[in-house]
Formats: sequence, structure tokens, C-alpha cells
Amino acid sequence: MTLDEIREGAVVLFNKPFDWSSFDVVKKVKRLTQAKVGHAGTLDPYATGLLILCTGKFTKRISEFQDAEKEYTGTMILGATTLSFDREKEIDCVYEFSHITDQNILSAASLFTGEIMQAPPAFSAVYVEGRRSYKKARQGEIFHIEKRKVLLHKFEITAITLPEVSFRVVCGKGFYVRSLVNDFGKVLQSGAYLSALCRTRIGNYQLKDAWQVEDFQAYIQGQQSKGFASMDKMGDSNVSY
Repeated sequence: MTLDEIREGAVVLFNKPFDWSSFDVVKKVKRLTQAKVGHAGTLDPYATGLLILCTGKFTKRISEFQDAEKEYTGTMILGATTLSFDREKEIDCVYEFSHITDQNILSAASLFTGEIMQAPPAFSAVYVEGRRSYKKARQGEIFHIEKRKVLLHKFEITAITLPEVSFRVVCGKGFYVRSLVNDFGKVLQSGAYLSALCRTRIGNYQLKDAWQVEDFQAYIQGQQSKGFASMDKMGDSNVSY
């Protein structure tokens, strides 16, 4: 695929770096390619993993990917909470966790599969009274976010080394892993916050097929300097059209 074809329309997979916003990746690709670019489902800055970007005419397909099933791997820390439910904010409360056994954790995880009610974190992009909730939270406002139905296909505990618990999640649209972790801590009569998160799949698209941002930059710059290129690396895996 040529640069002109990317500008016309493509689906490009990226591994979002830690501490980058999804929009940071969009801006980078837009600057490199001079194409119309949009992302198909945000990742928090402290999360890594699969980010789908659509360029050109393929930006019309964004909702298709937003509705797709998603898979994550992550790690939570038991015995503490943060206002953001992850590492973005400092620990605000500490809880006892010595009473929690491996069996407690496995049993609690089984309570969350299926259709569940979940409230998004205060530090999120949902609208509350016409404003993004994270803006209200940053200003110290007190407000309530209604719970909504979300779908959790699988919540698998993959490792337990207290206070760390690793897991894998397969979920539907609008699901907040941070909220799952916060609710999980409550069920265990303790607290919990998300310490690491990686999105590994969106629909049939896999993280293993994604570009590293620096590799994509080098590729595009090389293509621009030569005036042409063969997109052999991209094939049908991390770019489609």
C-alpha cells in the first residue's frame, strides 16, 4: 500500500505506548501522512495495546470497531484505591487485604460475568449534566454517575501474588475495566485499583499485528524519501483497505 492509498482510506493497527493518549497517536499519524485520521475506541494514557486508526474514507467505519468485542489483560493491586481507579491519581484510601484468599478471589470473579450494572469512573469521558465527567472531577465537583448495563463475556484470574492479581477480560462496548477492578475490591471487602492494562484484541484484529509508532514513522519517512514503497510488512494484518 502506498502513502496515497493510506490517505485515500485504510485501517491501521497500532500498539499505543504507555503515557500516550489515543489522540496523541492520531496526531502523530495525521502529521506523518497528512491524511484524515480517527481512532476507533480510546485507551487511557496509562493503558497500552491495540488502537485501531481509520484513515480517509475508512473513517466512516469507526463505529463498526467501537461496537466490536474487546479483550484485555491487566493487573490490579488489592488493599488500596485511587480516585481515578488506576495509577493516574495517587492512593486515597488503604484497606486490609490479609483476609483475602486465592479462593475468595476466584469466587468473586465468577460473580461478574454476563450482563452487569456498572458506573463509569468519575475520571472518564462520559457526559454528566452536559459536561465531560473528568472535567468536573478535576475541579473537585461532587456528582453522581448512573450505572448502566454492560456485557462481560469473560473475567479470568491468571495469577495471584498478593497484593497483585493479574487477569484477562473479554467485554462488550462501553465497558470500563477500571470500574470492574474498583467493584471487585469492594466485593472482597477491601479496595483495588488498576495498575496495568493492555488491550490485546478488538473484534478479529490482534495486537500482535499492530505497528509500533516508531516503526510506522520510520516506514512512512522512508517512503516519503523514496517517493514509493511496497507495503509488504503491512499486508492484510496491520493495514487493510
